[in-house]
Amino acid sequence: MYSYGILLLEMFTGRRPIDSEFQDGHTDLHNFVRTSFPERVMEIINQSLLLEADERGKIKECIIAILKISVICSMESPKDRMEIPGHEEGM
Repeated sequence: MYSYGILLLEMFTGRRPIDSEFQDGHTDLHNFVRTSFPERVMEIINQSLLLEADERGKIKECIIAILKISVICSMESPKDRMEIPGHEEGM
């Protein structure tokens, strides 16, 4: 679950957890996105995702929803992460 959240954060921000901006120990990719919610979300999004967008309002709503899931999935503590209903049964 954690890796899925980080993967989504990487895809939508265009940043990686190992980027130099996260090496100072003051923040990480998860907190970078979490603290940008929702006011600055369009500032942190990989701008190449928006080049094709016709209606920025609808795009913003979708991006906020995806990043919210990403942040919940990448919580540090497993008990704080999103659960997938029925995933225990399949394992």
